[in-house]
Amino acid sequence: MFNLVKTAILMAAITALFIVIGGILGGREGVVMALLFALAMNFFSYWYSDQLVLRMTNAQEVDEHSAPQFYAMVQELAAQAELPMPKVYLIHEDSPNAFATGRNPEHAAVAATTGIMRILSNRELRGVMAHELAHVKHRDILISTIAATMAGAISAIANMALLFGNRQSDGRSGNPIAGLLVALLAPMAAGLIQMSISRAREYEADRGGAEIAQDPEALASALEKIHRYAKGIPFNAVEHHPETAQMMIMNPLTASGISQLFSTHPATEERVHRLMEMARTGRYPA
Repeated sequence: MFNLVKTAILMAAITALFIVIGGILGGREGVVMALLFALAMNFFSYWYSDQLVLRMTNAQEVDEHSAPQFYAMVQELAAQAELPMPKVYLIHEDSPNAFATGRNPEHAAVAATTGIMRILSNRELRGVMAHELAHVKHRDILISTIAATMAGAISAIANMALLFGNRQSDGRSGNPIAGLLVALLAPMAAGLIQMSISRAREYEADRGGAEIAQDPEALASALEKIHRYAKGIPFNAVEHHPETAQMMIMNPLTASGISQLFSTHPATEERVHRLMEMARTGRYPA
């Protein structure tokens, strides 16, 4: 229920942001157009955003015939978590990463890159997929998928503002500075909304994944490997669609300086520390 409330708040916040952008760019007419666009985006995001994200990342569905070991691993973990069997996808990218998507546990999908399958042991990969199923179990997947779709739409609107500037309802050109501010600030606002959702969510998925796999050390080891390898291997699909980065088990985009303020994931060192503490004491730190 709490995540459903958060999803509603997210959709309302981004709808309000659309309306503000519409007002700056087009006055009263812009507000009306932005409201209609936001309502359409909310409808689309709820029903179809998971398929859009899977297409953005070039994910390909697999089954017990095309990827028997991987499929069987997800099947065993889903049963352990008392979840319906999700659809399973592979992404042919060298960068090691994974994510989950869907609007609820009955319509969920998990995806992993071929790169992560190469660098991790079966035990470590099991920990990663348990983490993703924890997102499904906690119903994080709807809010993260909607955030990715909405952020992409906001970025597109901001780019249009940067290219064309704003125009008043009477057809006269408006202040170009306003259009520039929208182009700069709208993606930052969307990023802050995502960041407020993602960090606590990752800690909870780490805890839940360790419980599902019954192996906190495996997930800790996997996170260390992913962190080490991902730095030097670009995730091309995410580079082209950076709004999807917050869905991954680890953000594959490099962050330095002020961009670290908009990081959607907690520090890997802290995540590993909490998991190792759970392995030592049997309790995940608060």
